[in-house]
Amino acid sequence: MKDRKKRTILILVSLLAVLAVLFCAVLALWRGRQKEEKEQQEQVQAEITGEAEQEKTEEEPEQTEPEAEVPEEETAVTPEAEAVPETTPWVIVTEEPAPPLKEFKIAIDPGHQGHGNSETEPIGPGASERKAKVASGTTGRTSGLAEYELNLQVSLKLREELEARGYEVFMIRESHDVNISNAERAQMAAEEGCDILVRIHANGSENTGVSGALTMAPSNGNPYVGSMAGECQRLSQCILDEFCAATGAKSQGVLKTDTMSGINWSTIPVTIVEMGYMTNPDEDLKMASPEYQELMVQGISNGIDAYFGV
Repeated sequence: MKDRKKRTILILVSLLAVLAVLFCAVLALWRGRQKEEKEQQEQVQAEITGEAEQEKTEEEPEQTEPEAEVPEEETAVTPEAEAVPETTPWVIVTEEPAPPLKEFKIAIDPGHQGHGNSETEPIGPGASERKAKVASGTTGRTSGLAEYELNLQVSLKLREELEARGYEVFMIRESHDVNISNAERAQMAAEEGCDILVRIHANGSENTGVSGALTMAPSNGNPYVGSMAGECQRLSQCILDEFCAATGAKSQGVLKTDTMSGINWSTIPVTIVEMGYMTNPDEDLKMASPEYQELMVQGISNGIDAYFGV
């Protein structure tokens, strides 16, 4: 019995050994198969990648087609065009625009001249009363500046300011060496197609304490320009108000007079601006100074703007 039992155990052990060997052999075969399949997959992937790269290489020449030739006339560029960067075609450099022209022309008459003319002329069309063609004007008691010099200094600055505001300006005179009567000055302004005539003057008085600014206009009963007296008065008031506001000068109001040849001969709205008294020491020195002259110019210009409503 013992021998039989031993043989049985030996057989079982032998079977187990055989099974173990078979298991190891099967496992080795399975692992080999897995490795072989993996190597085949890697080979296939490599082949696919190689084909893709080859196709890409073959396609690249098709993407770099030669550019079509353009006629020389179309490709020609000017030096200016070459200098402009293609990345900023929208940049446009322009000069500052000039102020828009106002549809008004202003005549400026710098009162008096280097030498007066005592010859006479009618104070108005058809008048029997006569006056000197051009008076000599007054003189600064303190500054020593002649009125005709002051009037031209301010008038030239006034022209510059009005032109900067867009007005067209006509100067009756631009130097002292002229001989133009008051009647001729009024006629010149109309002949030049001006809309208004602004006559620049300075005042004088035996009383050195008197100061202030005034303007002159015809009365409603003026026999020469009565039909436009209202416009002359409105022009005078506009300029006087703005002049006094700009300079701080005392207003002596609008003086209505029918004895001024330069008003009576005018056929367009006209005013005489008496900027101040050259016989008053303080006002005389102020009017001679560039700073105060600029204030006077601004005031007169503002008054003209107000008259035209611009």
